[in-house]
Amino acid sequence: MSEVGKMAASEKAVDLIESGMIVGLGSGTTAAKFIQFLIQKAKEGLRIQAVASSRTSWELATRGGIEVLDINSVPRIDLTVDGADEIDSLKRMIKGGGGAHVREKILASSSNEMVVIIDESKRVRQIGTKKLPIEVLFFGSPATRAKIENLGYSGRWRLNADETFYVTENGNLLFDLSFDRPPEVPEALHDLLIHIPGVVDTGFFFNLAGRVIIGHEDGRVTVVS
Repeated sequence: MSEVGKMAASEKAVDLIESGMIVGLGSGTTAAKFIQFLIQKAKEGLRIQAVASSRTSWELATRGGIEVLDINSVPRIDLTVDGADEIDSLKRMIKGGGGAHVREKILASSSNEMVVIIDESKRVRQIGTKKLPIEVLFFGSPATRAKIENLGYSGRWRLNADETFYVTENGNLLFDLSFDRPPEVPEALHDLLIHIPGVVDTGFFFNLAGRVIIGHEDGRVTVVS
């Protein structure tokens, strides 16, 4: 995981932002770096408003002087900038390591474009080399877990450091699904999971990424359209 790459991709993404835009703010460490660069540009005169996918991103942007709007008051977002846990050559992604993938997906799908910022370690041949976060309603969660595992997969509830359940900002649980090997057709797996009662959404992202900005260890950036 390259801090230099994250910084380079984040700084490049700020060049895409124009005054008057409503910008969707993703969550996670790379998105946080983008927000910091965006704050600096705003202090230099860039006039933008934002919508945040998590309280952490909201607090960071607000402290930096960026006006953050309620998503329910915004009909359309000009550009959302967010990171990814994994992304393949078809721009299929897994997100949710930070627990905000449901809100991130809402922002991305409500945007004219989602720009993905990553360091080169996040590029994979097949998504599914890491865990897949699944947001699950607390109500009936043991039964929901059993139905997920009946598909032939295993996993575990995400826990806090004190061993209590991790709870998303939506008030739900996260079940981190493990793979013995990456799924050959992730879209088919998503369709199976999303139809299980109690599953809110998975960390699979399909047909949402626009430009992908890849930051390299030497500070170079590559933009994939």
